Parts: sequence; structure tokens; C-alpha cells
Amino acid sequence: MAITKVDSSMYEDVSGANNLVKLDANAKIPAGVATNLTNLPGSLTSASDPTVSSNKTLGTQWLNTTSGEMYICTDATAGENVWTNVGAGSGNVQLLWYGGRGIWAGGGAGSLNVIEYSTISTLGNGIDFGDLSGVNFSQPGGSSSGSRGVFAGGYNSGNRNEIDYITIGTLGNGIDFGDLTASRSAVGGCSNGTRGIFGAGDAVNVIDYITIASPGNAIDFGDLTVGRLGANGLSNGTRGLFGGGNGGSDLNTIDYITIATPGNGIDFGDLTDDRYSAGSCENGTRGVWGGGSSGVNVIDYVTMATTGNATDFGDRTIAMYGAGGCSNGTRGLFGGGTGSGSSNVIDYITISTTGNAVDFGDLTQTRYNMGSCSGT
Repeated sequence: MAITKVDSSMYEDVSGANNLVKLDANAKIPAGVATNLTNLPGSLTSASDPTVSSNKTLGTQWLNTTSGEMYICTDATAGENVWTNVGAGSGNVQLLWYGGRGIWAGGGAGSLNVIEYSTISTLGNGIDFGDLSGVNFSQPGGSSSGSRGVFAGGYNSGNRNEIDYITIGTLGNGIDFGDLTASRSAVGGCSNGTRGIFGAGDAVNVIDYITIASPGNAIDFGDLTVGRLGANGLSNGTRGLFGGGNGGSDLNTIDYITIATPGNGIDFGDLTDDRYSAGSCENGTRGVWGGGSSGVNVIDYVTMATTGNATDFGDRTIAMYGAGGCSNGTRGLFGGGTGSGSSNVIDYITISTTGNAVDFGDLTQTRYNMGSCSGT
């Protein structure tokens, strides 16, 4: 087949609006102004990765010219960007609400105000961190920004509404943050790195939220599907989940919320059995609940982005409820609890690999119903 070369003589010299081509005085196609070109495909380029505060528009491509990694902005929320790695590499860019240090705060066995920490990657016993402010607490909820830990509610001669915070990387006592919208204990907590969520407690269905970086009183977020206490929370950074609880009887209910958008909880699925006050941890993809009421040692897991019932993961080394839970994104810890008596045992699991928990070390003292979180 013959191919005819296209040259300028084949163009009609036209003028007027909306015409495709107007030749110049030399019968050539005139040069265009580069700044007039818009909506061209391509990527932003930088010698480094994007950050959660790069604040580009949804769908923006970002090429790291040092590593060759390519990212797409899949959530453009200001200060909370999520950049999904779409190249051959791994490692999405998003706020992390967990980290290398696990924090255990308050607890039963005398309503303690003790705060201690574990280095999650290194087996060993808990180390003293400081004390919660004011009165001693049992059953506070915990959440984290990754650098700041927050503990809300609890019980001491009545339900409490106090909220304390700590800087996770710096040993010291808790500092007053503000108050919950109502006094309650056995509160579940979770976070997306910016917003802390506290749900349920004492058979109520109330959900509150705070901005972790800004001390102040909590704000109403919505309601869970059923009022209950001991519905421990976990998160993938977008969704927050609350699993189990007791609303007059033990429940297997799992609810979820979208953390960035106030509203009521939605049914997610069910735990493998009815229980409350199960320790919880996560790795950003998989959420895990360990132990629970009636002194069970069952560990369940869910894939947080996909609604459905929980799946058996393995067993704790001891049958306990009221354990705290924390994670560094690889390893999950369950600390303390009570069954036939209070415990100081810390167990660990590798979150991505199902199996039974392994002994990690001991808390500084026996206790249960602690608030817990993790960060760096």
C-alpha cells in the first residue's frame, strides 16, 4: 500500500475562530506557546517520595527520580494524603498511627495510673514510662497519631470523661487533653493518624472524635449499631472497626466507620464467637482481636477493607480478657488481662502470618483493662 507523506502544502490556510490550523507567512505551521498546553499526561518528578502533606490533587502521579518508585495520590485530604505505590516497589505513603513503641496505660487491679512501654521489635519486659494525670484509671480507650498517644474515659469510683495525652517518644506523665462528650469506661479507641476515635463504653453506642494534635474536648461523631462496652477498636487508616462488646450479654458484632467522615457505624460482620474486651492490633491491612470475655484465648482476624466475618488466626498463650493491644505494623502485642486472676503476660504474633501467640515478656505488674496504643 502506498503511503503519502503529509506536508504543509496539503493544509488549507484558514482563519477565524475554532479552526485547526492557520499557516504563518512562510506557509508553515506556526510554533505554539508551551504554556498554552494543558491536561498533558505526565508525572511530577522529585528526588524524594511524596509526603502526607504534599497536598496534590487526587490522581496526581509522582515519580521519585532517585529510587524509580511511582506513586498515585489516592486520597487528597489535606495533611492526610495517601500515595499508593503503583510501581514494582512497595511501601505506600500514608500517616501511621502505630510504630516501634507499644504503650500500656492505666488498668484494673486497683485502678492504676501506671504507664509503661515495650519496644515491639525486641522481646522483653515492660519499662516504666510515667503516670496518667489526676485519678487512677481502669478501662480507658487509647488512640495514637504515631507520635502522640491519647487515653480517654475509664473508671474510678464512677465513670470518667477525662482525656490524657503523652508524647510517645519521650518518657513522662500524662497531660490533660480535654473531656469526652460523656463519662464512660471500657471505651474502644482507634485512629487514622490525625483523628482519634473513641466508641461505645458502658452499654452506650456513642462515638466521639478528637484531632490528636490539638488538645480540646471531644466532638460527637455518630453512633454504633448497638450500645455496648468493651468493643475494642482498630483501623486501616481509612476505616475504624469496633469488634465484640457486651450490651447486657456478650456480642460478636463488628461495626465500621469511615474515620474522616462523621456518621453512624455500619455492620461489617461477626467475630468467630461472642466476647468483649479483646485486645486489638493491626498492620494497616489486617485487623486482629485476641482473647476476650469468659477467659477465651481465641485470636480472630479480618481484612479491614473487605466487609465479612472474622477468621480464626490462632490462640493466645493464656485465656484472658481485658488485654491491651499494640503494633509496629509487623508484630502485634497483647498485654495483661484477667481470667482466673490478673496477669502481667505479654504475647506477640506476626500479624501477616496466622498462628498461635508466643511469649514476649511481662508487664511491670499484673493488670487488665488498660488503654493501649503505639507509635514512635
